Amino acid sequence: MAFVVIYDACVLYPNTLRDLLIRVGQKGFVRARWSDLILDEVDRNLAENMNIPQEKLHRRRQLMNGAIRDCLVTGFETLIDGLELPDPDDRHVLAAAIKAGAQVIVTENRKDFPVDRLARWNIERKSADEFVLDLIDLDDRVVYACIQEIATSRRHPPQTLDDVLAQLEKSGLSQSVAALRLGRGAGS
Repeated sequence: MAFVVIYDACVLYPNTLRDLLIRVGQKGFVRARWSDLILDEVDRNLAENMNIPQEKLHRRRQLMNGAIRDCLVTGFETLIDGLELPDPDDRHVLAAAIKAGAQVIVTENRKDFPVDRLARWNIERKSADEFVLDLIDLDDRVVYACIQEIATSRRHPPQTLDDVLAQLEKSGLSQSVAALRLGRGAGS
């Protein structure tokens, strides 16, 4: 059985990283989960920083929620007030992780998810790079195939595998991309 992960808003914000994280979930490699509150945060940031219209945000959200069966965590709201994190605005992420039975929260927000606060719930915090590197160690062929699928799906403009790897590297996956470029992703 695949382990359960919660994707925080910060790792769902970059388009190519989001695409990769969803694809590894589609493959059943992990059980990818998020909540409406997490997606609300992604939407706010995309609207504010990228000027993406609401109809496009709504469509992206529909596609995400339709991409992975049972990805949406609900019924965690009553847990929020009882949780302690450095930033109270991040408690909803931990509450969703607890409700989902997640083993990992994938986030770039290290300071607001202290290891000791997560350990109480047997949850680890991993950066996207650490998370993908772990997946590469488990089965590099799956990760490589997902990245190849992203490249193949990009037609306007067309993108190569190297283009996608460069985008992932720009999104912070430097160690993962280095491992894949060394040929680990080719099943070697």
